[in-house]
Amino acid sequence: MTDAKTIDWAALRKDFPILDQQVHGKPLIYFDNAATSQKPRAVIEALEHYYERDNANVHRGIHELSNRATSAYEAARARAAKFIHARSAEEIVFTRGTTEGINLVASSWGAKNLRSGDVILLTEMEHHSNLVPWQLLAQRTGAKITYVPVTGDEGILDLSKLDSLLTKQVKIFSMVHISNSLGTVNPVADLCARARKLGIATLVDGAQSAGHMPVDVQAIGCDFFVFSGHKICGPTGIGVLWGRQELLDAMPPYQGGGEMILSVEYQKTEFKKAPHRFEAGTPDISGPIGLHAAMDYLDNLGRENIWKHDQELAHYAYEKLAAIKDIRLFGPKQNRGGLVSFLLKDVHAHDVVTLADQAGVALRGGHHCTQPLMHKLGVESTARASFYFYNTKAEVDRFVEVVKEIRKFFGQ
Repeated sequence: MTDAKTIDWAALRKDFPILDQQVHGKPLIYFDNAATSQKPRAVIEALEHYYERDNANVHRGIHELSNRATSAYEAARARAAKFIHARSAEEIVFTRGTTEGINLVASSWGAKNLRSGDVILLTEMEHHSNLVPWQLLAQRTGAKITYVPVTGDEGILDLSKLDSLLTKQVKIFSMVHISNSLGTVNPVADLCARARKLGIATLVDGAQSAGHMPVDVQAIGCDFFVFSGHKICGPTGIGVLWGRQELLDAMPPYQGGGEMILSVEYQKTEFKKAPHRFEAGTPDISGPIGLHAAMDYLDNLGRENIWKHDQELAHYAYEKLAAIKDIRLFGPKQNRGGLVSFLLKDVHAHDVVTLADQAGVALRGGHHCTQPLMHKLGVESTARASFYFYNTKAEVDRFVEVVKEIRKFFGQ
């Protein structure tokens, strides 16, 4: 395996055509990777090849193009299983992304297993995608939602409260792996182990982790794991839900339609086993094919190398920003994912992002789909810089200069 220190990270930028451009007359610095990552030529070419050579519907055809498309689609399923160390490709369900994966579990597993008085345990740092589906389920079933609290600006979970929260009423504990707002890396394997001892099901939101660090769902010990293709150099509109085979097989279909059936009569229907029972209708065929290429690309670099690089950039940016007067930083100083959220005193996050854009720096400003967390922190929004392996320290230096210029612009 290639060592992180021997990789020419800046040279990898040549694989990403979009990065070679200017924005408002300035070289593009793309620091919005937590929202979506850029795509290497390998992914773009995989999509192009499919649409130029193999475009056909999957599974139902018996002609050559359909056979090719089906083979590529199912090869992507096997590749996704390998990517997160699942036991079998049959445990991989293709979805539109992390959001649909969580909604599928809440709607299918949750509707079958939760009743009035049951408890859904979340954390206070959850993305809306791992909060709203559970709220909807609670409204339908009469279940309640409780939360593991977050401690102040350092943004770590207060695990001293966990034993009192893991009661016999809790049926599922759903948690984020890496916070998209704070950069906090949660100890998901430990949390899942503590829940499993009590017979509590677990779901891990891996949207910010799957493309940045090695993921082994068996080592984590969760029951469900979800991630999105577009955050790991793949196309938009494709994601993965992994679930333990025995759980998936016991879950009712999420949607009804073609492809997920064994037989249909006017009064009854027999459904296929997982994963196909959860993939009604014509799927996003090109999405898994592009995702396959993205997973190959990342693992060729080595996600352990990507993780070291991301953390190095995040810590470097945190230290540089911390030296700026009247700045508030969010999330832990150590053991953080590849992002930094911040606020300048008396400057709205949207103003920071707007002025940074004029300097060619793409940031994200807002509540980052974590409004309850923002309210807990006493703010409406933050500015966020999020990094990936094609970013460099030189870009961080320029970004910090821009933040200083913005502070000066507002007379600070």
